[in-house]
Amino acid sequence: MDTEHRLILCTCRACFLLFTSPEAGGGRYRAVPDRYLRDDERPLTKAEWEGLGIPVGAAFLLRGDSGTTAFYPSPAGATECLLNLEALAELAAAHPLLAAAEPEVEAILIRAAEDQVETYLVPVDVCYRLVGTVRMYWKGFDGGQEAHEHIDGFFAGVHSAARRFGGEG
Repeated sequence: MDTEHRLILCTCRACFLLFTSPEAGGGRYRAVPDRYLRDDERPLTKAEWEGLGIPVGAAFLLRGDSGTTAFYPSPAGATECLLNLEALAELAAAHPLLAAAEPEVEAILIRAAEDQVETYLVPVDVCYRLVGTVRMYWKGFDGGQEAHEHIDGFFAGVHSAARRFGGEG
């Protein structure tokens, strides 16, 4: 990952191993970890999600040198949105998973459904895969059934890959 330009440059094993050290490439290039985590013990509530001020039902939070930025998948690509940073700081104190992502290479992926909020720590490329899924299948104003089926399948895959944060499972 080229952290300066937020570009994924290579996915080969040799580059992954070369850039696992934070000093490699002057710190500009980093290996993208393969952690998938969820915190079943401390899930976000709908009210907490709404307090972040994100106008859509799914977003990912990416920490960098300039702070945390929120993006949501849209038919136009990864769209940056305003984030209530005070609310995020309060939530991170109660939900340690929100602060556990490695800057630039891991993200917090959140999806708010009607009855629950799913929160995951994932490799950043997973978020861009979600963006690609939305771009590929979204039709019209509400996305259409096919898009929602693919998005549901995407999140089912993330959930099954995620281990419990702070434990096994």
